[in-house]
Amino acid sequence: MNILLGTGGVIGIIVGIIAFLALVVIIWWISTGNALRQMQVKIDEAESGIDVALTKRFDLLTKALAAVKGYAKHESETLEKVIAMRTGKGSSMAEKAEFANQSAEALKQLNIVVEQYPTLKADTQFTALQNSIADVEEQLQAARRLYNANVSSYNQKIVTFPASIVANSKGMTKRDFFEAEAAKRQDVKMEF
Repeated sequence: MNILLGTGGVIGIIVGIIAFLALVVIIWWISTGNALRQMQVKIDEAESGIDVALTKRFDLLTKALAAVKGYAKHESETLEKVIAMRTGKGSSMAEKAEFANQSAEALKQLNIVVEQYPTLKADTQFTALQNSIADVEEQLQAARRLYNANVSSYNQKIVTFPASIVANSKGMTKRDFFEAEAAKRQDVKMEF
């Protein structure tokens, strides 16, 4: 067979094999680099998901807390007025008349508020606030888990041979896992 191919034919086959192997390595290099870049995009997307969840938590809880405080304040003031009127009853007719007028006025205001807001109760608002907190925290935890899972996959890929060769040549480094230390990532303070 050597006689048929000659030295030029053997060199041609060797060059062909080397070219084929070089093409395989180049295709592998490009596909590995693209896969690593796609993993970086997934990490960035997951990080954005955390920011969205944090923003939602801050906005929702700030608004819900303000609403609960407003409702609780309204109910507290109404209760204080009723108690003050009951305990402020005097024995003179003038004091009794004043109490009756204040009671009638308070009842009118209370009836108007109840008609406009039939479910205006602080306990319902507190329950809704607790449910909102639980829902938002669950979404935030899911976003954090997704981010950390993507970081874990990426970090594993860039330190594993042979993908580590491509990662090192492109200056890719390990990403940090989520750590809630930034000021915008702090929880909303609940002060009643």
